[in-house]
Amino acid sequence: MEFFEAVKRRRSIRKFTEKAVPNEVIEKALAAAILAPNSSNTQTWDFYWVQTPEKKAKLVKYCLNQSAARSANQLIVIVADYKLWKRSHKPLIQWVKDSRAPKIVLEYYKKLIPFTYRAGFFNAFTPIKVCISFFTGLVRPMMRIPRGTLGLQEVAIKSAALAAENFVLAIAAQDYDSCMMEGFDEWRVKHLLGLSWFSSRVVMVIGVGESHERGTWGPQMRLPLDQVVHKV
Repeated sequence: MEFFEAVKRRRSIRKFTEKAVPNEVIEKALAAAILAPNSSNTQTWDFYWVQTPEKKAKLVKYCLNQSAARSANQLIVIVADYKLWKRSHKPLIQWVKDSRAPKIVLEYYKKLIPFTYRAGFFNAFTPIKVCISFFTGLVRPMMRIPRGTLGLQEVAIKSAALAAENFVLAIAAQDYDSCMMEGFDEWRVKHLLGLSWFSSRVVMVIGVGESHERGTWGPQMRLPLDQVVHKV
């Protein structure tokens, strides 16, 4: 399917048919998801493909029993966790070395990434980061965030959201449908998946299936471009 056709096909489907979605479709979409752009290539995301009937039933309940979850054939949970920078740190350094990237790139991954992502015990490093960014920012432009854990979570969430978009477009390109859901009990979903209570965030629960004939409420509604695009 041509890219813009996939973009137009993708809709938030509220009700799916009983048609099964082959595992190969999900696997291909997940492979596309991890190709999404992300902050410094730290890849602070995880994808939980909920397959066991017991966990699927609980996840549907934790998604407030909404029809998009209840009728979905497949359920994927996309999670962001800024602490996952440690998982990619050594492989990234090796990748930089193997790629013979400029020395400044190696220094970036060896020094700046750990400095950025380490918040310290009870955010102990945050005041130091605030002082550095404040005084440096007086003499030159610089990035002001992330500083503490909330800023780091925000960065990880942005990356995971980009991966979610890749995923649903890949689903649409394979002639299936999806719904990205934000209506869920995050605490219970975390418990179900065994996630960290402090650093992890459940970004999306995505239902996948074939759209029912009443899968949407009507034609897609978007504000006109001239209301949202600002040429400055």
